Amino acid sequence: MFYKWIYPLHDYFQGFELIRYISFRAGLAAITAFLISVLIGSQVIKILKRHKVSEDTSKTDSERLKDLHKYKKNVPTMGGIIILIAIIISTLLWCNILNIYVLMVLFTAVWLGILGFFDDYIKLTQSHSSGLTSTSKLLFQCGLGLIIGLVLYFHFQNIDEGTKLVIPFFKEARPDLGAFYVLMVMFFLVGMSNAVNITDGLDGLAIGCTVIAGLAFTLITYIVGRVDFSAYLNVPYISGAGELSIFCSALVGAGLGFMWFNCYPAQTFMGDVGSLPLGGILGIIAIIVKQELLIFFIGSIFIVEAVSVLLQVVVFKMFRRRLFLCAPIHHHFQFKGWPETKITMRFFIIAAIMALCSLITLKL
Repeated sequence: MFYKWIYPLHDYFQGFELIRYISFRAGLAAITAFLISVLIGSQVIKILKRHKVSEDTSKTDSERLKDLHKYKKNVPTMGGIIILIAIIISTLLWCNILNIYVLMVLFTAVWLGILGFFDDYIKLTQSHSSGLTSTSKLLFQCGLGLIIGLVLYFHFQNIDEGTKLVIPFFKEARPDLGAFYVLMVMFFLVGMSNAVNITDGLDGLAIGCTVIAGLAFTLITYIVGRVDFSAYLNVPYISGAGELSIFCSALVGAGLGFMWFNCYPAQTFMGDVGSLPLGGILGIIAIIVKQELLIFFIGSIFIVEAVSVLLQVVVFKMFRRRLFLCAPIHHHFQFKGWPETKITMRFFIIAAIMALCSLITLKL
């Protein structure tokens, strides 16, 4: 809301009228979030070290995985707090926080951030615990999905494309989900939240892929928030959604700032306090801009990581054999002898290519 206070000054100072432009504020949001992340990052890491909030790499059944990650034993976790602080402050400064979509995304980030915090806290304070039970975590995630789903369902009643599902490559075929729309919102929000959480296993992997997805959504939210661009590309126009491009820019800036400390060898890990809200944010933004299925392109790495775990479990239960050497799939490549940095960079390349493909589908 900072821009609301300084914009009236354009009557007295030439150049202040730029504040009203979403593209200008998006750039400021990215820079602000990046600087906040970098400036508070060192201090947060020091605090985490002082309180011995460190990663416990021994909580795994794989002896080989323990050996591969033994150097990470004393690296501070819960660094996702840095990302959340940067995003929230930058959003409050440059977004219109009375915008319903901005409020929903902020609510999602805070809800899942708190859930992740308690999950991390239990892991750290109880030596033999792996955090909240899967049932407890799923209940809180589904509760959030139900709230957001109901709000969007009733809000979109006045919008033509509201509860319709946009199918990439077949834009004219837009089935109306009706009341099932709420279940779809819940599915995407819970699924993406857990998918990013699963991906967070190598230095810089999850946050790097999130930054790439954030860049794609920055452009998409800007497009669907403009009548002219959305009409030209034949995508649903969502009034007010353009304000989310500022939030996405803040996400990108905060993510890049966090990568400063999370790149190999990591000085801190984001923990569930970071991974859960980041996934939820990507899921809810895809839903708001009516590009739900496009998340399979933009978040392809996250989807593949989650599916690899699911397949590993199903195949093992059915045939008592392992499909991958280790799941999620990034550990499979570690077991094959790939260096961690090679895996991360190649996943980044795939994520970037798939994000570009998602943008191409907007015109098809």
